[in-house]
Amino acid sequence: MKRVLIIEDDAALRENTAELLELSNYDVTAAPNGRVGIEYAKSSPPDVIVCDIMMPEVDGYGVLEALSSDTTTSHIPFIFLSAKTEHKEIRKGMDMGADDYLTKPFEEEELMSAIESRIAKATLLNAKSQEQSQIGDDESLRSLNELKNFFDDEGEEFTFKKGEEIYKERGHSNMVYLILKGIVKTHKMDESGKELITALFKADDFLGFTSFLDNLAYQESATAMEDVTVVGVSKKELKAILEKSKNVSLELMELLTDNLADIKDQLLQMAYSSVRKKTAQTILQFAEILNKTPQEGIKIARNDLASVAGIATESLIRTLSGFKKDGLIAIEGRNIRLLDVDGLQSVE
Repeated sequence: MKRVLIIEDDAALRENTAELLELSNYDVTAAPNGRVGIEYAKSSPPDVIVCDIMMPEVDGYGVLEALSSDTTTSHIPFIFLSAKTEHKEIRKGMDMGADDYLTKPFEEEELMSAIESRIAKATLLNAKSQEQSQIGDDESLRSLNELKNFFDDEGEEFTFKKGEEIYKERGHSNMVYLILKGIVKTHKMDESGKELITALFKADDFLGFTSFLDNLAYQESATAMEDVTVVGVSKKELKAILEKSKNVSLELMELLTDNLADIKDQLLQMAYSSVRKKTAQTILQFAEILNKTPQEGIKIARNDLASVAGIATESLIRTLSGFKKDGLIAIEGRNIRLLDVDGLQSVE
């Protein structure tokens, strides 16, 4: 008999949900608040946890954080149950590592389906993990491409509209993403509130790496520059894969080293290049990231161009006008078409 832990401060809802699950042959334990729920989960780990968000003493986010950091409970499927329906609340819970999210009032079928599917997935993952440990490292992933295939096959898919945040600076860094479609910018705010774009990412790029050893927050924000689709894998799961796959770890290390080198070059350009050179190099960088030919126009916000170049938007606009007069680019509304790529590359 599978065991379910319900953590809910509303006594009527707690009792009704427990009765519903017991009639479906689940062994149910109910906790009236987050503190008690944490104690129950650690003393007798259940097969799945259904937890409210807004509760006294310790809220649902605190419960998930406490259980995720404990090796005896970090593997337990976790389902948030709350009246909150705003997208940012759902994203916060999923970013912290929750497996599912139900909103009140919920249908009986919704709850049963969520519990059954999460228990089934956990059982399959556990069986796969045991099978891999018995087979050994010979059956581990062999290349970075196989790791990307794993993300595509096993990762959780998310879609974001242009301008939506994928994750926020200082937010919980529980997931690493692979971009399937679209362009993403990572950015920080300086002391004056000015946005600085730190990097651009395109389809087939990884996004969101932080320390695997420490529960560090994201060091920057990530925002969709166009409609974006990503797949995410938990850092815990990815760490387990890399521990078994030496070749993949080395390839990933080389990739991240190359990314650091690119960022260092960008910082040097921002610090020492002229405004004209910064602008030219940024236009070429966007054309490459967006995979545009010189004949195709690149449609990008002027403030994004200025942010990547590290100059004021007004300076960028004046420089673009100069490039247009020099015959290096054509400006058609918000589109910039490259007329002389060699000329842009030689700008000093």
